[in-house]
Amino acid sequence: MEYQEDEFLAISGIQHFCYCRRQWALAYLEQQWAENLLTTQGKLLHERAHDDQFTEKRNDLLVSRGLSVSSRTLGLYGICDVVEFRASPSGVPLANREGLWLPVPVEYKRGRPKDHQADELQLCAQAICLEEMFCCAVPKGYLYYGEPRRRTAVDLDDVLRQTVAQMAEEMHTLFRRGYTPRVKPGKQCRACSLVDLCMSRLERRPSVSDYLQSYLGGDDDP
Repeated sequence: MEYQEDEFLAISGIQHFCYCRRQWALAYLEQQWAENLLTTQGKLLHERAHDDQFTEKRNDLLVSRGLSVSSRTLGLYGICDVVEFRASPSGVPLANREGLWLPVPVEYKRGRPKDHQADELQLCAQAICLEEMFCCAVPKGYLYYGEPRRRTAVDLDDVLRQTVAQMAEEMHTLFRRGYTPRVKPGKQCRACSLVDLCMSRLERRPSVSDYLQSYLGGDDDP
């Protein structure tokens, strides 16, 4: 199955979708957003990386920033922070460049590596976009974290790719339905910039029907 361009969803949504389905729906379906310290720090880090006028060449390495990518298979589009084109026999030709070059995505993140795969999934989605655009295999990418100030290599294996495909399909399904999932409160809610918009406390309260059923069921007949 291939998606048309007017069906494309933002590739950045993969990360939010993995973190919390409801957060993704509030931001991408309902167009609600709020900044906190963490999102502001991340935004500043990305602004430094997203200079689409910048291309640097260092020997057998080309560095491109702010490269637009898309995938008709996933129905996703977005911008890569950095794509490094490395001279490689398994690479592809580039306009106005000699030799063959293999694209490698590098995604910038604030903080440290996380205990979930949201960052890896976003990076993998970028790699799939690059593969479709350049008709080559992209087996590896990198995540650069702001606190340790170093990059982490990520093997883009079949399991990661299947998870990306499944999440992209689920995102499209929810988007077509216009459905915002119910909240699943957890410790991640404390760091979410949408915690006040989400109103997770209200979601945890019993519904009116549940309250009435409990009340009526509690009365003993005389």
